[in-house]
Amino acid sequence: MGFTKLMATPLGRLVRIVAGIVLIGIGIYAGTTWGVVLGVVGAVPLLAGIFNVCLFAPLFGAPFSGARLRPQV
Repeated sequence: MGFTKLMATPLGRLVRIVAGIVLIGIGIYAGTTWGVVLGVVGAVPLLAGIFNVCLFAPLFGAPFSGARLRPQV
């Protein structure tokens, strides 16, 4: 549950957004088919951070929304 608690904080959102931007940047820099795949994969954490959701939280029995998860922290 510690991972989901971290992802519910503003730091967790920032980490997801930065990780997504880095993955997309590496994908664009690579320019190959794998670069495109990496860019698409990078969009997932970027969008999760922007929309404040944690995709792994339901696997741990926590709410999907970061706003609903935060009061439980």
